[in-house]
Formats: sequence, C-alpha cells, structure tokens
Amino acid sequence: MTETIPNGHSQLSLGTAAARNLATTTKSVPQMQEITTRHLLRALPWVQAIGGVYRVNRRLSYAVGDGRITFVNTGANVQVIPAELCELPTLRHFDDTDVLAALAGRFTQRDFEPGDNLVTAGEQADELVLIAHGKVSRVGVGAYGNETTLGVLADGDHFGDQILTDDDGEWDFTAKAITSGTALILTRTAFQEVTAQSPALATHLADFRAGAGRASNTYGEAEIALSAGHVGEATLPGTFVDYEAKPREYELSVAQTILRIHSRVADLYNEPMNQTEQQLRLTVEALRERQEHEIVNSRDFGLLHNADFGQRIHTRTGPPTPDDLDALLAKVWKTPHYIFAHPKAIAAFARECNSRGLYPQPTELHGNKVPAWRGVPILPCNKIPISEHGLSSFLAMRVGESEQGVVGLHRTGLPDEYQPGLSVRFMGISEKAIISYLVTTYFSAAVLVPDALGILESVEVG
Repeated sequence: MTETIPNGHSQLSLGTAAARNLATTTKSVPQMQEITTRHLLRALPWVQAIGGVYRVNRRLSYAVGDGRITFVNTGANVQVIPAELCELPTLRHFDDTDVLAALAGRFTQRDFEPGDNLVTAGEQADELVLIAHGKVSRVGVGAYGNETTLGVLADGDHFGDQILTDDDGEWDFTAKAITSGTALILTRTAFQEVTAQSPALATHLADFRAGAGRASNTYGEAEIALSAGHVGEATLPGTFVDYEAKPREYELSVAQTILRIHSRVADLYNEPMNQTEQQLRLTVEALRERQEHEIVNSRDFGLLHNADFGQRIHTRTGPPTPDDLDALLAKVWKTPHYIFAHPKAIAAFARECNSRGLYPQPTELHGNKVPAWRGVPILPCNKIPISEHGLSSFLAMRVGESEQGVVGLHRTGLPDEYQPGLSVRFMGISEKAIISYLVTTYFSAAVLVPDALGILESVEVG
C-alpha cells in the first residue's frame, strides 16, 4: 500500500523514521553541566600531607585580635554577641563571660545615613565604634593638605579600641558614612565603669599594656635584633629566631560517596560505552567540584574563612573598580600569581574598565589567553558565592611552598588509587546483584603566611 504524505502526494521511497530502525545511532558520552574548568585546583601546588596532617610553623607573633565582630538583631534593635568582643585586640583571650556581657550591655545603637560623620578628625577619641551594618570610609589628610581615603570599613569592622587602654587622644581621621547603616558605640566612661567593678578585667588590661612594648617587626613577629651601619668595634646584638609554641595544623578533609551499579547493567549494556567507566567518570567529576567548593568555602580551611583579617579590604563604592584591584594586589604584593572571582564579578569588573575607557591586556596561561590586571591572571571560579544581595569577593594569592604562599594538601599512594589523591575501592556485590564502589578523596589547603592571600569583599556584581 502506498503511503500518502501530508502534501497529498504518494511517498516514493522509504521514510526516514522507518529507516532509523535499521541505522546505528551515534551517541555522545554522558554530559554534565556541573563540570567546570576548576582553575583553582589546577593553580594550587599540591603538597603531600603524610599522616593526614600538615603543620605550618611560623615565627612567634605578638599580633593579637583584629577580627570581625558578629551581631544579633531583633527587628531594628542590634546587639553585639558578648563573646565576640574577644575579637578586639585588647580583649583577646579574656574569657570572663559575665564581664563581657556587662560590656556588651553598655553599647548604644546609632543609625547613620550617607555622608554622616561617625567621628571627626581632631576631636577627642573617647568611643569604641563597632560597624554592625553599612559601609564607612576612613578619611584623613594627605601630606599636602588634600583629603585622602585611608580605607573602608564595613559589617563587623571596628575602630577606636585604643580607648580601652589609653587615657586620652584625638581622632586622626574622619569616619564618613558611604551608605546607611548601624553602629554600636561604647564610651570610655562606660568602659571604665565596668573595669572598676572587675579586678579580672583590670589585671588583663595591665598585662596587655605590659606586653605592648615587646620588640616586634612591622608584621607583629618577634624581632630579630640586627646591627647595620656601625664602625669600629661596636658591640653586636645577640639574637635568636623564636617560633610559635602552638602552630596551626591542617588535617586532611574527606569527600566520598558509594557508587552503585547493577550487575545486569554492567554485563549487558557495556557497548559501545563501558557503563562502569562512565558512572565513575561523572562521580569523580562531581567529587572534584565538591573539593574545589570546600577549598573555597569550608569554615575549617576554606580560603574565604581563613584569610587574615588584615588582608581583607572592601570596595570603595560597590562595583569592583581598577582602584579596588590595585588595592587588592597591594595586599599580596610579593609576587601575586592569580586573582580568582565569580564569572559575574569578572564581568562587573570589565564593565567598570569599559566605563573608564580601559582595556586591560590579557595574559597567556597554559597556552590560552585569559583576562588579567597588571599582568596577573584573573580566573573564573563559580564556587565563590554571590549573596542574595548581589555581593561577592575577589581572591588574590601567591602560591607554592617556596614562595610562602597558598598550597593544596593531599595524600597520594592510596590503596586502589584511581587518580592522584583519589581512590576507588571495590566493596562487593550485594544479594540484589548491586556492585558497590567506595570513591574517596582527601584534601585541604593551607595559607603559609598571612600576606599570601588577600580578599576584596562586598563586591557588587549587579
């Protein structure tokens, strides 16, 4: 019987739909959108962590505190968490919870609007200011009388903690609000009232003042006494290099899963593609993606949470400008190797460059042209989060043990190793004929010295 096709004519040859039943279909391997370039994992030099632990030995440092403060809010009322006051340099290691609660209760809330001055240069410095929310610029006077920005403070930052140990002084900068926000204020009088009622706090402050005179270099490390420029038979200073008594240890983290494949699938459906290999390939890709996510975001060892607070800066306005990236590179000025950012943050930086008529020259990395700033490659990393308000971060880093930089940690030579640092172990076949494999990778990351990693925060990507 001759088939009639839609235009009314009789079909004169075999239709394609029927012909496909006899044809061999060309298939791709399984695809997965989650797979990315994982530039961070490629950029980090990987160091063997024998015994599953990597200890970072450093010179003894006298630098204390300088952390971020955390707050709680009930409606429009904001309060500082008492234990968080230990992030102030003066109160570091002070653990009397009752006294800390008394101090927290003495703070008063002050809301501010753009352009408001929280403190003014030349006036008496008699307040400790905690920035609960918002962005504040520290403005000073340059060498020739011109106004200059000394830095930007934002959520969790503070200034004025010298009032806790100094009896008098003046502000040497003006704190001007860039956005609206909220600050908590503790006056010197209120602090002294609590101190007068707490012998433990008074003793702690006296010990802090006594330790403030210890010789140290500009990085807060114990000084190595040297002599230079002398003539004749001058008496040379004696010295030694002191070390931290309790250095930081990084334990390897783990990411693992159990891959299950029915034996019928492995036996009957292995052509033209090996089902076990494809299942394993996609599982390993997912593990590697999770590995990069943890190296960025883990609270224990992730780069976003382990960067020194002195290495964190904020954008001056909101979007990432060339000025902001210059300031970021100044934090990692000893041979910066890479800048990492979310693709949307990189696009926001490109828009700022375009608006200024700047067209940064790309650089070559592994045979490919990549965006760069001041010759430092800017690589995309979608594991750097973007908040619900459209804020993200830029990471600049120096890498390698020899450079005292950031390193990745892993353990190779594992039983049933499938890739370096990743093993696939056969776990047996169940009574339901399901074959199981344990897929495991061990990893971590370490920042060898604080200035190996810098973070530009509060980056608007919208």
